[in-house]
Amino acid sequence: MNIGLGDKRKTILLIDSDPLARAALRNALEAASFTVGEAANQAEGERVIKRIRPDAVLADLLMETIDSSGMIACKLKQSGVNIPFYIVSTAVDALVGAVDLRDLGISGVFLKPVDAAVVIQTLKTRLEAH
Repeated sequence: MNIGLGDKRKTILLIDSDPLARAALRNALEAASFTVGEAANQAEGERVIKRIRPDAVLADLLMETIDSSGMIACKLKQSGVNIPFYIVSTAVDALVGAVDLRDLGISGVFLKPVDAAVVIQTLKTRLEAH
């Protein structure tokens, strides 16, 4: 994990059950000067959010929690935590068109395999990180 830069460094939480996908994105984000936390599932992600208080979350679409009551993004929104929450998945078709992503607290969607440069630029722009 990168250290230093104080308040200038932004923290991103990756939630994905695939350790290789997490590692690839973590390496790209750390190379771009982000601090990165990881979680392998939704329950772990909820615990890590409380512990590290990330500036943004990138989460694989967890198919068992598509309903609005179970998604981490919805829970964050309902609890008043207002951070960008992005879905990173191959299964985005399950959400797109079926619901308004903003109602679920989702800021955007990245399709796998992700283009790390696009993710990094989006996060830098959204979080005003340089």
